Amino acid sequence: MFFTLRTAFDRTLTAFVIFLLGSLAVIVLMGVAYRKLGISMVWYDEVASIALAWLTYYGAALAALKRAHIGFPGLVNAMPPVFRVPVVLLGEAVVIAFFAVLAWYGYQVLVILEGDSMVSLPWVSTRLTQSVIPVGAVLFILAQLFSLPELLAQARGAGVVDAEKQEMEKEIQKALQQ
Repeated sequence: MFFTLRTAFDRTLTAFVIFLLGSLAVIVLMGVAYRKLGISMVWYDEVASIALAWLTYYGAALAALKRAHIGFPGLVNAMPPVFRVPVVLLGEAVVIAFFAVLAWYGYQVLVILEGDSMVSLPWVSTRLTQSVIPVGAVLFILAQLFSLPELLAQARGAGVVDAEKQEMEKEIQKALQQ
C-alpha cells in the first residue's frame, strides 16, 4: 500500500513537472516569436515567471522524493551507527517543521490576496498563482515522508546513500557497458 502510494505520488509529480517544463518552454518560445513578428503578447512575461515559480516548487518536491537535494551523507555516515538514526530523524524534523511553517504562512498570503488578480490577465486570481507556496510546501513534506523509510533503512545499515554519487555511478556503469 505504502509503495503503491509513493509510486503514484512520484508518477503524478513527475508528469506535472514535465508538463510545467514543457508549458514554460512553449510560453517563452511563443513570446519570443510573437515579439519578433511585432505582435508582442502582453501576458507572457507574467505567466512565464509564474510558471517558473511553479516549476521550482513542484520540482523541489520531486527532488525531495528522490533525495536529490543538497545533504550531508558523509557527515551522517561518519557517525557511529547508533547516532545515525537520531540525527537523521532530527534533520527530517527540522525540514518538515520548516515546510509546515512555509505552508501555514503561504496560506496566510492567500487569505491576504483575496480579490487580487494578475495585471496582464485580470480574470486570473492571484490566489491561484500564489497557491503554489502552501501546496508546494505540503508536497515537499509528503515527499520527505514518502522517502523517510528508505532513508532510515540506510541510516540503520551501511550508511546514507549520496543521491548525486549514486546517480554518477549509475551513469558510469551505463557508459562502461556500451
